[in-house]
Amino acid sequence: MSEAKLKSLLTRDAGGTPPGRIVRALSQKGTMSPREIAESTGLAKSTVSTALNELRRTGMVVDGVVENSRTSGVGRPSTTVSLNPEAGTCVGMLIGRDFMQLIVADVSHAVLGERTVELDPDFSAADAAQVGARLLAEAYEENNLSRDTLLGVGIALGNPVNPNDGRMLRAGGMPAWAGLDIRAMFEPVLEQTIIADNESNCSAVAEMMWGAAIGYQDFVMFTLDEGIGGAIVSRGHVITGIAGAAGEFGHMSIDPEGPLCRCGNRGCLEVYATTKEPLRVASQRYGRPIEAPELVAMALAGDVGCQRLIEDTATIAGRGLGLIGAAINPPLIVVGGGFAAAGDLLLTPLEESFNKHTLVKRADVGGAARTRFVVSRFVENDACMGAVGLVLRRFGC
Repeated sequence: MSEAKLKSLLTRDAGGTPPGRIVRALSQKGTMSPREIAESTGLAKSTVSTALNELRRTGMVVDGVVENSRTSGVGRPSTTVSLNPEAGTCVGMLIGRDFMQLIVADVSHAVLGERTVELDPDFSAADAAQVGARLLAEAYEENNLSRDTLLGVGIALGNPVNPNDGRMLRAGGMPAWAGLDIRAMFEPVLEQTIIADNESNCSAVAEMMWGAAIGYQDFVMFTLDEGIGGAIVSRGHVITGIAGAAGEFGHMSIDPEGPLCRCGNRGCLEVYATTKEPLRVASQRYGRPIEAPELVAMALAGDVGCQRLIEDTATIAGRGLGLIGAAINPPLIVVGGGFAAAGDLLLTPLEESFNKHTLVKRADVGGAARTRFVVSRFVENDACMGAVGLVLRRFGC
């Protein structure tokens, strides 16, 4: 069992073999039962059993036991398998406006380490690459990990990333980086394969693999923070669009005569529905800087002013989501960002506004056909977790 052996099973050539298909499924989904593997890969149960025995002999997979069935909750304990944690590791990085976050995980999906550092304002991509290399080296040293096990590095960024050439587009949270080739900037410094994507797309990957969207093949990720981000997932894959700009919900124009947006258009949803204005008002009200976690905490504690700020923001955001609902009619909308921890204080007015402005109303359809709203599971590190997922899903079918 080795990192080289794992990579060989994850290649396109080996991916069609039963062991390769099983390894790729486990890389994407983590721990699975033989029945789940058969359903996911389309292989016969007998073929799965034979291939798993071969993978056990090589040390590529290890067994585990889940108490009772995941679906029924009764009966005999269910045997599960996962990739051997020693077979490989991967890294996720989130590069924010003034910070960098790094997570190290193994191929069984276990998080081994996490680090966050502040960055100087207006840092360059070259600076970020050097900081990333330092954090990566420190994380592997602190956790007694061999760099030889590293399969790749996923990077979550504030701008859309063109899937064709790896270049960042404009109208994101890092305008100075527009046009940069992320792979060319980071691969020589990190000495690893780089997979880069927009942070909202990464958040969607995290929610699909480990969070609120488990079991959903189709859903929308909606991130309400200092900016408005989003992602569209269809049939288990994030839709990037031809140039990587799909899901840029914040730059839908809801008022063509409205204020100028940083993207150059007028009246974009992001001009009206972010955390910036509520935090400015709260800070002015209390005479000191107020950040999103504190505003949410005060709202949950009963501060009616803070509750109203969240409600007003949700109402405007729901107007934009109504357009998305009319275009896509998704079964699930996962809401992340700085106000997500407010729970129903955010979701209730958001859903009411969505219902008002979208085509199909709640009263038109039964419960099973209504769009569900849920809060992101990973409020603090969703994009970075999703960057880890980029590596784990890299060889997915």
